[in-house]
Amino acid sequence: MEEWKIPLYKIYSDEEDVNLITKIIKRGKQWAMGPEIEELEKALSNYVGTEYCIALNSGTSALHSTLLAYGLGKGDDVIVPSFSFISTANSVLFVDSNPIFVDIEEETYGLDPSLILNNLTTSTKAILPMDYAGMSCNIFDIKIIAEENNLILIEDAAEGLGSSIKGKKTGSISDSAIFSFCGNKVLTTGEGGAVVTNSKEIYEKIKLIRSHGRLDSISYFDNPDSSKYNMLGYNWRMSSLTASLGISQLQKLDKIIKMRQENAKYISNKLSKCKEIRLPIPPNGYEHIYQMYSIRVQNQKIRDGLQKYLLEKQIFSKVYFKPIHKMEFYKNQKKNTKEFLPITEKISNTILTIPLYPNMTMEEKDYLTNSILEFFEDVTN
Repeated sequence: MEEWKIPLYKIYSDEEDVNLITKIIKRGKQWAMGPEIEELEKALSNYVGTEYCIALNSGTSALHSTLLAYGLGKGDDVIVPSFSFISTANSVLFVDSNPIFVDIEEETYGLDPSLILNNLTTSTKAILPMDYAGMSCNIFDIKIIAEENNLILIEDAAEGLGSSIKGKKTGSISDSAIFSFCGNKVLTTGEGGAVVTNSKEIYEKIKLIRSHGRLDSISYFDNPDSSKYNMLGYNWRMSSLTASLGISQLQKLDKIIKMRQENAKYISNKLSKCKEIRLPIPPNGYEHIYQMYSIRVQNQKIRDGLQKYLLEKQIFSKVYFKPIHKMEFYKNQKKNTKEFLPITEKISNTILTIPLYPNMTMEEKDYLTNSILEFFEDVTN
């Protein structure tokens, strides 16, 4: 494995994480379905400002179970961005529905509300926007379209926990929203996810879906009687060990976010000297938590050259994201084919995610920013 001078991300942890995990291991029971699950769910719903939260084993399971809970299925169309991680579109295929790719706007890199109406069909049942890199999409305008057209609004907020728009936490505005806690997220449990919603019906359905469709008044492992199975379900539960990490990480989430924002501010100030770089500065009313720090440059040739230059200096960088509709698998899905999404493709060709993490040292920040500035000095000279 490559030893990076600066990796793309580092996980922030402390003794409290270790202590909580150790406590569960030492108790010798309830490593699954322990009290930590409900404790995390309650803490998350309080933090986001929703009535309900359901913890699951991944953000993808959270998305899949939410689509199932809303009854989406064969023949239904779901509006999705192509500029996203592949699970946004895959989850629609999981339930045998059709992902309809719609272009994004350049301010938030989220679905462009002005283009949604033209892509609605009599089969459209839901809109599935994604919040990019730690900042909300234009969720309020998208919500108006959903409400006026009687559509379900499910937000892929995998990257957005802790961000806010107009004073409201991301995840609290849509009908339901999902979060991911995988390794590179601001709050991480290694793997994990959650759904937040104000719908008791959706909450109860997802609880069944995540655990084999089983209705338990007593924990399965503490119940000597046979369980009742109400519907087809899956094994998408989060472990108690994972949930304890989530509890511990959530307690310091605002501190972690502040550290990320301060590092982003320093990097932005340094890179602002270079007019060839578009920085990830949030619009008014948006709070950016910088789950990723993504810059844009003039064209693909310069972007690819910059990435190559950084790799040579042992600085990790990556393109988030390549368009889903251009991937071979999706190009072969005839009804999902979009020939051209101009903004998605332009941004994808010119964007580069560079390292940012909470405990970045001054030396790391300076080495990163000086390397980028050196590259542009060479390019322009």
